[in-house]
Amino acid sequence: MIVGLIRTMRPKQWTKNLFVFAALVFDRKLTNPVLFAKTLVAFILLCLVSSTVYLINDLVDIEKDRQHPSKRLRPLPSGQLKPVVAIVAAILIPAISLPSAFLLNLYFGLIVTVYLLVMIAYSFWLKNVVIVDVLTIAAGFVLRVAAGIPMVHVVRFSPWLYVCTTLLALFIGFGKRRHELSLLQANANNHRAVLNDYNLTFLDEMIGVVTASTVMAYSLYTFSAEGLPPNHAMMLTIPFVLYGIFRYLYLIHVRNEGGTPEEIILRDKSLLADVLLWGLSVIVILYFFKP
Repeated sequence: MIVGLIRTMRPKQWTKNLFVFAALVFDRKLTNPVLFAKTLVAFILLCLVSSTVYLINDLVDIEKDRQHPSKRLRPLPSGQLKPVVAIVAAILIPAISLPSAFLLNLYFGLIVTVYLLVMIAYSFWLKNVVIVDVLTIAAGFVLRVAAGIPMVHVVRFSPWLYVCTTLLALFIGFGKRRHELSLLQANANNHRAVLNDYNLTFLDEMIGVVTASTVMAYSLYTFSAEGLPPNHAMMLTIPFVLYGIFRYLYLIHVRNEGGTPEEIILRDKSLLADVLLWGLSVIVILYFFKP
């Protein structure tokens, strides 16, 4: 039961909460131990709150997940975890984590509360509204980034990063919808009702728009955002972004992947290496080429 509960909390997806470190990194305060510790605590609290969302989502979708080729193996639809245990955990976890978030920082607590409410609305309603479902997922990533701001008291964090985060999340979200539609085919509507309002052509067009917008927004950030090295060295990271997007498109269209992004990154060595190289290059440029 404990193993099933932990699996339902989806620790693999906690990697999404690493976006809370964006403010710390891009504001050049990664080496500050106090601010790093505060952001780490914020990361842990976000993991607990996001696990609450996963518990609620799996409880709501338990019957539909039983018809999915892979999700039927999850603890709740497979019977490994009893629904009553998941319900109790979904109540206790936020009862502890939300007050802790407010104790850490008032604004952080408010952002985490908004995140939880938005994701609960997604689980019960918004995931069934075409386009809005993916926009809500993107909002979750933006809120993760925003949650790191109060931890750092930023002075050099560019609003362009919110735009890039939004577009990247939309790119991944539409890619995931395409994978679900392609994988489930005729049974797609039985698993996720909103898939009835999508088709591959529509999703491919939206992915194309978001792909171009992501590249353009990140490029504009690298040479127009304040606080970056005056020699525009950040532009050297653009090739990593291009390769990452192209590799992800390759995995979607050629290998018919595109499901869970964190699993794809960990499974695909080329994409993982690209993400690590991008992160390393960003740190080197920000911390060794100071304006």
